[in-house]
This record gives sequence, C-alpha cells and structure tokens, in this order.
Amino acid sequence: MRTALDSNIISAFWSSEPLVSRITAKLRVVRGEGGLVICGVVYAELSAYPAATNEFLESFLRDAGVEADFELGAEVWREAGRRFAAYAKRRRASRGGHAKRLLADFIIGSHALLAADRLLTLDPERYARDFPELRLISTSAD
Repeated sequence: MRTALDSNIISAFWSSEPLVSRITAKLRVVRGEGGLVICGVVYAELSAYPAATNEFLESFLRDAGVEADFELGAEVWREAGRRFAAYAKRRRASRGGHAKRLLADFIIGSHALLAADRLLTLDPERYARDFPELRLISTSAD
C-alpha cells in the first residue's frame, strides 16, 4: 500500500508542531504497510520552507524513506484540472466568489488518487469534498 504525504505532514516536523508525536506514530504505521511518496508539488512547497536547502530536503527524504515522484503524467494534470474546475464552479454557484483553494491541493490530491493508495494529511477536510473516493488518513486515532 503506497501512501502519499501532504506537505503539512513533513513541515510539521520542521516546525516542531505539538502533533509531531502523533504524526510519527502514524508514519510508522503507514510505512509498515508500504511505501511513502510525495509528488513534485509537495517537493516544491517544502523547498520554500525557511532554511530548507535542497541538500537538507534531499537528505530528509532519503533518511525518512520517502520517494519523490516528479513524473506527473497527463492523467494527473487532467484529473487535477477537472477537480479544480468543479470546485471553482461550485464556489461561483454558491456566491462564494473566486476559488480560495490553491491548484496545488488539486494536483496533490490527484497524484494521491492516481499514483498512491491514500493520502496522509493534517487537513483531511480540505480533500474530502473534492476527492470523496480518495482514502484520507489523518493523525487522529482512526
């Protein structure tokens, strides 16, 4: 079973978030069930973290046993586009104005849907509506 990781899972380690012990426990479980992967968008988001040099990021991923998947095929891009368009249409119809979620979230969700078996995130609610068939894993006791 392959688990995709959202950016917030890894950045929580670097920020010494209070959830780190729960994240660590959940990562042990999912790693025991299969591989860990991030898509190129997550890699790029992590690169923007303060003091995260390329060497630091590469070393962290290698030591944590996380694969970086930079090959986002046409299927992932098309899926992200469809999901983002549906979201934007819902947002406009509800008179909520312009889309507030970033396209990056839709690429991360589409990658997890098509190239992994599930997504580990600190914000499962963000993905639940737009990816109802994607198995979402949070750090709560589930």
